[in-house]
Amino acid sequence: MRIGELARRTGVSTRSLRYYEDQGLLVPDRTPGGQRDYPEQAVDRVIRIQELYAAGLHSKKIAELLPCMRDADGGPSEIATPRLVADLITERDRIDRKINDLVNSREILDQVIRTASRDTAQPGDDLQTPSTS
Repeated sequence: MRIGELARRTGVSTRSLRYYEDQGLLVPDRTPGGQRDYPEQAVDRVIRIQELYAAGLHSKKIAELLPCMRDADGGPSEIATPRLVADLITERDRIDRKINDLVNSREILDQVIRTASRDTAQPGDDLQTPSTS
């Protein structure tokens, strides 16, 4: 499939797909005329790349990780190295710290909202309790 079709099917811009190629994350075949020609599996590959970016990984780490993943199911392959596993544990710990920081920030905001709601409430106002989801 051509780059435009891959972009349409994955919701990723052609510019991003070319960037993935520059980073070694996505390798298309070339037609005799030099146009990119992606196999069907490229759809799964691009979705996996997007998931890894969303998890906060950078392109260098994704390039190390992708060969250790199977595109169709995203599961691990047998070629993951102990160093890669250690690096991924470090990344997961970093994400956990970010999650904890965000939860703490939300709790502080909830306290401020509750306090401000009590201070500005007029008789008969229907106070909404902040959502914690």
